[in-house]
Amino acid sequence: MPKLSVLDLSPIAEGSTVGQALRNTLELARRAEELGYHRFWLAEHHSMPGIASSAPAVMIGQVAAVTDSIRVGSGGVMLPNHAPLVVAEQFGTLDALYPERIDLGIGRAPGTDQVTAHALRRQADALGADEFPQQLAHLRAFFDDDFPADHPYAAITAVPGLGAKVAVWLLGSSTYSAQVAGILGLPFALARHFSPAQTMPALRVYRESFRPSEVLDEPYAMLTVTVMAADDDERARYLAAPMKLSMARLRAGDPGRFPSPEEAAANPLTPEQERLIAA
Repeated sequence: MPKLSVLDLSPIAEGSTVGQALRNTLELARRAEELGYHRFWLAEHHSMPGIASSAPAVMIGQVAAVTDSIRVGSGGVMLPNHAPLVVAEQFGTLDALYPERIDLGIGRAPGTDQVTAHALRRQADALGADEFPQQLAHLRAFFDDDFPADHPYAAITAVPGLGAKVAVWLLGSSTYSAQVAGILGLPFALARHFSPAQTMPALRVYRESFRPSEVLDEPYAMLTVTVMAADDDERARYLAAPMKLSMARLRAGDPGRFPSPEEAAANPLTPEQERLIAA
């Protein structure tokens, strides 16, 4: 049976607060561990009024502190927004506190709009496609002390970070990240929840490009899927309505706090909104 995990965005409900959203995340993590879920990952999004998950490294420490055995990680850290040394030190710290429980999911997208990305990076240009593998290589080299002797970073010691046993995953929604993960022999997590059409092409590319590594002997992949569970279909549709309304507003450029089921029921989607989120 596949291992089941949770990806949490710490949604901020209409009429609630950021603090309550983050406390909800801690309660959800405790419950997920009780139910036997394998992993609990925190997303990275910025400048979104309805999402409190902008600092996954901070929340990973909080979640790990209130749980005992579930793996906790990032889904993901958007590497273009961060210096690899900073990420190595943050996750080295987490690994030192919670050994063999920390996952580091790495993404290539900014997790936000262009203006916010500029504010995060303090530069106008995003990382190019050819720069992401280099940044990833630097991050892994800080963990493994694996810079060539003539590299300027060889003189740097990431403390904490050096020797950390952090499980590195590549995240993606396209064949690009799938291919990079395969070539490097890393596990791959596909964001099917917002890129369903890429599911089979990306998994095929990942498997075809996979090369065994010191991390994996064979391909290992995970899918993110939005799921609503209830006793019957009518109740499930009722619980799913806020997600649909929230996504329709986001697609229309009008993000906000996460609506309640009552608000969603009072604002049924128009045919145009239904088309907007059909995928």
